[in-house]
Amino acid sequence: MTVKIHIHITHRQHTNGQKTIEVEGTFVGEALNNFVALYPGMKNEIFDKKGELLHYIEIYLNKKSAYPGELEKQVEDGDEIQIITFLAGG
Repeated sequence: MTVKIHIHITHRQHTNGQKTIEVEGTFVGEALNNFVALYPGMKNEIFDKKGELLHYIEIYLNKKSAYPGELEKQVEDGDEIQIITFLAGG
């Protein structure tokens, strides 16, 4: 299945400024792993050392939160994944 991954502005430095990337995958986790294979700089931006999503990363599938079990959600051809980064500061 081909899915589109929308890249948060804070991560576009790792994708040569691209806002959207198309990858193959049958599950969100597989699509994200294929994305990271294309853009290795993203690995430490979204995954921890155990391969889990970082606590400040939120995944949306077709504009709806994929929580809980984001990485196990099945995707269909044409689905869209948004990588959202929670920002803090003051």
